[in-house]
This record gives sequence, structure tokens and C-alpha cells, in this order.
Amino acid sequence: MYIPHSEEETKEILSRLGLKTLEDLFSHIDTSLLSPPQDLPDPKSEEELRSYFKDLAGRNKNLVCFAGAGSYDRIIPSAIWFLLERGEFLTAYTPYQAEASQGTLQALFEYQTIIADLTGMEVANASMYDGASALAEAVLMARAIKGKGTRVVLSAGINPFYRQVVKTYLQGYGDEIREVSYTQEGTTDLDLLEDSLKDGSAHAFAVQYPNFFGYIEPLKELGELAQRYEVPFIVVADPIALSLLKPPGDFGADIVVGEGQQLGVPMNFGGPYAGFFATRERYVRKMPGRLVGLAEDIEGKRAFTLVLQTREQHIRRERATSNICTNQNLIALANLIYVPLLGKEGLKEVARQSLSKALYLKGELLKLGFEEVFKGSHLWEFPLKVEGAEKLYRDILNRGYMLGVPVSRFYPDLKDTLLIAVTEKRTKKEMDDLVDSLKGVLN
Repeated sequence: MYIPHSEEETKEILSRLGLKTLEDLFSHIDTSLLSPPQDLPDPKSEEELRSYFKDLAGRNKNLVCFAGAGSYDRIIPSAIWFLLERGEFLTAYTPYQAEASQGTLQALFEYQTIIADLTGMEVANASMYDGASALAEAVLMARAIKGKGTRVVLSAGINPFYRQVVKTYLQGYGDEIREVSYTQEGTTDLDLLEDSLKDGSAHAFAVQYPNFFGYIEPLKELGELAQRYEVPFIVVADPIALSLLKPPGDFGADIVVGEGQQLGVPMNFGGPYAGFFATRERYVRKMPGRLVGLAEDIEGKRAFTLVLQTREQHIRRERATSNICTNQNLIALANLIYVPLLGKEGLKEVARQSLSKALYLKGELLKLGFEEVFKGSHLWEFPLKVEGAEKLYRDILNRGYMLGVPVSRFYPDLKDTLLIAVTEKRTKKEMDDLVDSLKGVLN
């Protein structure tokens, strides 16, 4: 064991702390935690360890996932992670400084391009940490754009985890966070929204598209209200849905953010993911993160370079837009490989299959006595009500199926409700087997 301090240095440190021994330094820790475990198995050889862990892995249940709520079990082409594991990309060092290679910078430049195209915006940055932090950063950016106001208006249809991150970000600002409820259509209540905007105290309004329940928000009307009351309009968008729906940029969105997990990234127990962030060109200097641009070197050759980094490490603290220090480089590159690998028609096919399968499963569940919660139009995610939903969720989980997400802990008024998601990865057999299993549980 290597101890960096000499015996004399250790004594001096303890003396300054008013302690006599190193044991005194750890006296606040439960003594049972300081004793090494006595029941460790005998040492094993490499082959024995390999067999041991293979046995442990074999005990894992391979659940068929019909859950979403922000993380989706989609098909991931093998080429993506084969390419990402090449030494040029996979590095312990995140290349976020000016010495980043031309290859890395070009890849990020292309990534920014696909995000701008998907969202219908003019400029995108090199990614954020995840969708939740992207929304929170967007709210701070909207605050800077507006320059006044003390209220943030959030649709209650935004992912509850995202809303919580926004609240955490704003703790030190003293801003009011007002959440606008949903209608029987499952979308943001326009009348309640107008009441929250019309007094002029709002500096940001955010909505999710499609929302947490999977329903398609009326962006045209929402954008018109935001424009009427001069409130920066933020849209949290689903990148797969954008292959079918009109982009938020067509409806006057000022900032579009979202989660890139669906673009070639495994669910990974919740991360790491990569948030995307796009905005209007006129707001680019208020955008957090960093921006890769295309320039020329002194010989007139094409050169990719970091053209904008607006955190306090790079500019004066009072002019910094954020303390976001880097981006999710590797995950963003996964997004970049996924999109052109599938192409426009491939992305649409992923969306169409997801929607078609979702409608099929919903129809089968309605036959079993499940009930629709809302009346609006949804894509591949939808909430259904069934008596004893949480018990049913646990029972069917034991049979190998993750049937949605119980939402009553997020929305107390939606008791006995499961939020179910169906992706292109789910097969008809998996759905039919799920229905058969439910029949056994419900009867």
C-alpha cells in the first residue's frame, strides 16, 4: 500500500486537527464498517472467476420491456458500438479543448447538423449531459434572453424528472415555478397557460412534444401564446417522433432540447445519455456548452474548430452562460452514426413500426378491461387505467414483463394508471404472450 505522507507529516496533520491517532480521524464511522468482512470466499483462479461471474449473470431476468417514460428499448445496429470502440473515438480523455483532433471536431460538427435538421432550428451545440440538464439549461438561457421576469411556466406534461432538475437548477434564483395542468385530451390546458403568461412575469415557457404521456401537444397554439406574450418558447422534443411530426422550429420555438438515448444508445440503467440543444442563430451567444464551426487555416484549407465556449473557464465569469464544462462526446457520436445509418426513411420506419405496434397492443389491452385515460392523439406511448395497477405491475414483472411505469407517484390524480411504451423492437409474439400472461393474472 502506498501512503503519500511521511510519519512526521501525518503527526503534524493530526496535531492541527486536535487528534492523536489515525483511528481518531475515523472515529465517527460505525466500527462495524471499519472491520474487514470475515466471510470472504477462498481466492479463485482466473477461470474460476470467469465461471463464477457467468453464473451470476445467468441469474439475471431478461425482461421484455414495455416501459418508456424517457428511456426506450430500441434496436441498436451493431455497427454503432463497433465503430465507437475504435481507438480514435474511445478515450479516457474527453477531447473538449482546442487540441481536439480534426476527426473528433468534424464528427461533432456533423452531429450539430443532424440535430439542427431534426429540430428545425438554425444552430445546435455539441450536446449536453442528458435531456433533463438540457431543459434546465434552456430555462436559464430563456431567462437571459428575456432579461426580466420571475416566473417559469412548465407544462405538467413534461417528464417529472426533468421538471425536478429545473427546480433544482433554479433554487438559488428565487423564481416561481408554475406548472400548467392537462386537459381530457392529455395535453396542456391552453386557458390555464394564458392565465400564467398574460401578466408579463414569465421569462420561460416549456412543453414536451410528444409529452410524457405520449400525446401530441398543439404546438401551433402554444407557440402563438408564447409569441403573443413575448415569452421564450422551449420545446422538449422526442428525436424519433421528429421523423414524423413537424419540427418545433416550424411553430416558433426559440429553444429545442431533448434526450438522444433513442438514437443508438442502450438504456444503461439510466445513463450515460446525451442531451441535445438547438436554438435560433440570434441567440447563439447565450447558448450553453460549446459549438464546433467550420473555418479555414492560414493555407486556405478546411479546418474544424471550437468557435464558441461560453463557460467561466473560457470567458469572464460574469459573461458565462453556464458552468457546463463539456459534452457527452461518445454518446453524441453514437447518435451521429445512428441517424445516417438509418437515413430519413429508416427513422420514419422506426417511428411507424413503433406506432403500429403500440396501437395493436393497446387494442388488445382494452379488450382485457384496461381503460383509456385521455382522448387525444398519441404515438407509441400511452397511459391506461386498470384496477390494482401497481399490484398487476409487480405480478406481471415476476412473469418476465415490464408493463409500463406506474405513474401515481408522479401524478396522484392518475391512480391505477400504467404508462406503456411500445418500440419497433417488440414483436407480435412478445405482445401476444404478454396478453396471455395478463389473462392468467387478471382471471
